[in-house]
Amino acid sequence: MNEDLRNIVLGVIAAGITTSLGWFARTYLWKRKLRRKQAFFGLPDNAESLLVVNRDAGGPQDAVGRNDVFALLELSALVKDCGAHAQVIAHDAAQQGFGERTEFCVGGPSSNRRMAAHMHSLLPGIRVNTDPEPGPDRGAFQIGTERYRMEPGRVEYVVLARLTAGQGQQARPVFLFCGQRGITNQAATRYLARHHERLSRKHGNNSFVLLLKVVNSQAYGPDVVELVSDVTRAAQTPAPAPRNSHRAPKD
Repeated sequence: MNEDLRNIVLGVIAAGITTSLGWFARTYLWKRKLRRKQAFFGLPDNAESLLVVNRDAGGPQDAVGRNDVFALLELSALVKDCGAHAQVIAHDAAQQGFGERTEFCVGGPSSNRRMAAHMHSLLPGIRVNTDPEPGPDRGAFQIGTERYRMEPGRVEYVVLARLTAGQGQQARPVFLFCGQRGITNQAATRYLARHHERLSRKHGNNSFVLLLKVVNSQAYGPDVVELVSDVTRAAQTPAPAPRNSHRAPKD
C-alpha cells in the first residue's frame, strides 16, 4: 500500500469514527432531554394520562369551547412527544383520585367541577369569583391578600400549576390551567409547551403555582403572556380577607 492510498484509508476511517461519535452524542443528548421532559410531566414511555375538560357554558351539555379545544391540542402534542397516551374525559366524569396518572385539568371552577375540587383541596389560598352576574369582580382571582380583576380582551389572568399533593417525587403530577376566560386556558397551555424546559430547570419535579397575565387577547390571541409572579406559597395557604385590587390602567 503506497503512502497516498494509506492516507485515504486513514481519512475514511477517521471520518467514520467522527460521524459515529457525533451520532452517539446527539442520541445521548436527545434521550437525556426526553427523560427530563418525561420526568417533569410524569409521563414515561407508554404512560396513561387524563385530559379533563370543562363544558362550554353557552353551548350544549357536552360541548367544549373553541379555545379549550385548542388547549387540548397543545396538551395532546406534549403527551405524544413524551411517548405517552392521553384520554379526554369530561369534568363531571372524572371521579377518581390523583397521583396514579398525570392529569391536565382545563377550565375555571365555575365550569369544571374537577377544577373546583382541586382548587379547594390543593390551593386554598386562591379564591375565584364565580358569580354569574355582571360586575367588576366577576371572574376575579383573590390570591392571598391580592385581588386580580380582568378586563375582557385587554388584561386577563390565568393560574398555571404543577402539583403532586405531597405524595413524593414518584407521584404523577396534576397540571391545572385555571383561567378567567377560555382564551386564557389556551394561553397557559401554550406557555407550558414553550417554557417547560425552563420551568423544569427552575422547579425540578416539585410543585409550583404561577400567575400569568394575558395581554390584549382581542388583538394577539393567546400569544402574549407575562409571568406576574410565583404564588406557590400564597396559593397553598388559606386566604385571609382581601386587601389590594389590581386593574389595568384606563386609557
